[in-house]
Amino acid sequence: MIKHLLSDFDLNRNELIGILNLAEEIKRNPTKYSQALAGKTLAMYFEKTSTRTRVSFESAMTQLGGQAIYLEARTTQAAKGEPLSDIAKTLSRYCDAIMARMYKQSDLEIMAQVASVPVINGLTDMFHPCQILGDILTVKEKLGNLKGTIAFFGDCDFNIAHSILVTFSKMGMNVNLVCPNIKTYLPNEEIIKKAREEAIGKINIIHDPKTGARGVDVIYTDTWVSMGQEAEAEQRIKDLKPYQVNSELVKLAKKGVLIMHCLPAYRGYEITAEVLDGPNSVIWDQAENRLHIQKAILLTFSKNKWQR
Repeated sequence: MIKHLLSDFDLNRNELIGILNLAEEIKRNPTKYSQALAGKTLAMYFEKTSTRTRVSFESAMTQLGGQAIYLEARTTQAAKGEPLSDIAKTLSRYCDAIMARMYKQSDLEIMAQVASVPVINGLTDMFHPCQILGDILTVKEKLGNLKGTIAFFGDCDFNIAHSILVTFSKMGMNVNLVCPNIKTYLPNEEIIKKAREEAIGKINIIHDPKTGARGVDVIYTDTWVSMGQEAEAEQRIKDLKPYQVNSELVKLAKKGVLIMHCLPAYRGYEITAEVLDGPNSVIWDQAENRLHIQKAILLTFSKNKWQR
């Protein structure tokens, strides 16, 4: 059976630890792995625009001795109505794995159902596992452990918040999801239920920003208006404004709190420039660690499942 990475639930705690340890080893000794995927090809299928996901995966494959092929959905036959299932079947005949960045989790799952090679989630509306794995690597580097509390501020019914609550809690950290008490922004109930079954750390849903920030080790935020939500921008900005990560919020956290953002960031909205560019920010380390974690993900899946 082919193992896919479709959501954060697809990796158990031991597998997560293995990927993190491998990423640390690759980061220390990159040349050791320079031909690890020689002759392998990754298909990168994008419905959504991308900077870090595309460049980190493409660079990862290149630096591991393989190659990546960039496919933008609107320039493929998908734009003329070709089913995703047919595309996935075809890509499986040409390439050794598929990384897909999609609008809908359900569409990613359609691809995985028929693909004969591993499918990796490069982002959907529900999950962003590759981002969060890089974030956990960053927190481990900076704090020296995966203890304490991470607080996410903003829309908690979306990919980053869901992936944080699943993976950080599974690794032992407490998770504060801080959002308005409005259904639109509350985390998916099924995801919370399943995450709590696997969690070692506590998962807290909090609506008061000050309460959510008090004493935490990590503060994390994301854009208030994601791709596909542009029509809702005015209302979303109004609803989420009290959850802005600013200097007053940061003062409530532990001294030396880590400030994180998955990027792109919009200074003056979800986070102020003072905080994003300040001394507590580890945002650029986060971005760099996407490269190392993608390598570890690719090597982990190639070792187990790329033989055809």
